[in-house]
Amino acid sequence: MSVKVELSLHEVLMAAEVGLMRQIAAIKRKLPDRNGFEGAGWNVHIEGACGELAVAKALGLYWTGSVNSFKCGGDVGAIQVRTRSRADYELIIRDDDRDEDVFVLVTGRCPTYEVIGKIIGRKGKRDEWRRCHGGRQAAWFVPHAALSAIDEREVTGGL
Repeated sequence: MSVKVELSLHEVLMAAEVGLMRQIAAIKRKLPDRNGFEGAGWNVHIEGACGELAVAKALGLYWTGSVNSFKCGGDVGAIQVRTRSRADYELIIRDDDRDEDVFVLVTGRCPTYEVIGKIIGRKGKRDEWRRCHGGRQAAWFVPHAALSAIDEREVTGGL
């Protein structure tokens, strides 16, 4: 069962600032997008940070809004959040994603999001879900039907 989340204006401002800091840090370090994205990263970083905050809000968890943490830990506690703009988009798992991590799909655009569900990395890396979209690197695109419901009891008890 998915959970709808509406971010307040203050939450949007906080997440947008984190997204801006992430983009500026990438520019400063001259980091290209590692997954073949060629557009401006501003929107991607801001929407991603908003999605992370939406998951934290839905689960009653603290969101650190970290910058430059990359693959150290998760986006919200131990959770890896994947924010997608359209409701029909699937959860993306990439080659360098850890098999033991929990991935959560959140869809929407600021300020309205929906937390769809979760999957363990290794369970999402199925051959039939591996595809290329938009001329970018191949990845696993996990369908909504394969995701499990997420609730805070599981999170606090360790996903």
